[in-house]
Amino acid sequence: MKRMIATLALVFISVAVFAQSGSKVKWDFIVKKLGDKKYEIRMVANIQPGWHLYSQTQSSDAIALPTTINFAKNPLIVVSGKPKEVGKLTDAFDKATNSRSRFYSNKVEFVQVVTVKSNVKTSITGDVEFMVCDDKQCLPPDKAKFSVKLEG
Repeated sequence: MKRMIATLALVFISVAVFAQSGSKVKWDFIVKKLGDKKYEIRMVANIQPGWHLYSQTQSSDAIALPTTINFAKNPLIVVSGKPKEVGKLTDAFDKATNSRSRFYSNKVEFVQVVTVKSNVKTSITGDVEFMVCDDKQCLPPDKAKFSVKLEG
């Protein structure tokens, strides 16, 4: 009986620890038509309190993984430049990585303008690779895949 109770307690503790190790960021992917064949893709990161997500650009001494946005090749779409970051950027010494880094807390939007080459329906797909930390630890890098429809 004691062995069974100990096993159940171990399972419960393992489940509780595993549940806490999940992503601390909820992603939303929104498309907005700007004009004829031109669209804005918004990749919105809603970050849990106490955690932060790193900018695409980091200082030279930063060891944090910068956020990277990858778009799958689509011959019908032209991706213009690098995604812009919209949010309150913090540039500070990061205790978790023991280096200076650039990051966002609470919420950040990565905004990318794309153009569809002709009046066709297509989709843009890709992923966002990111890392989050709090004041004591960093979680392993994670990826959020996306696919949004563009109406030509």
